[in-house]
Amino acid sequence: MMIATLRADRSDVESYGRVLTNVLGDALPDGMVEVDYRRSMADRMSGKPGQAVAVRVHAPERELELRPGRRGGVEAEVRTVVRGVVISRKQIGIEEWLTILAEELNTLAARDAAARDVLSRLFDT
Repeated sequence: MMIATLRADRSDVESYGRVLTNVLGDALPDGMVEVDYRRSMADRMSGKPGQAVAVRVHAPERELELRPGRRGGVEAEVRTVVRGVVISRKQIGIEEWLTILAEELNTLAARDAAARDVLSRLFDT
């Protein structure tokens, strides 16, 4: 069900950034989701955050990243992390990325009662 919710708006990195920071922000620990923005002069003058150019999800042993693809679309990468050091990187498809994200969210929900409550309310509606 989590994957279906995230698949609903998968047009670009900015869409994923909105979903992960706004929708899941209450359930995820601080610092788990990181979004990089590119700000134009107009964005700066109007106080807007700019366009999301990368979204990273930090899990205990993995880091998931989405960024704009070189030929359009979205590129996905998963990294294996040991004691804060990236030991491997792998380019994957969006479907696999979403599956890994769902696994990480389920693991988080199993460990943290507050996260479990928020995620269950979010995905049961």
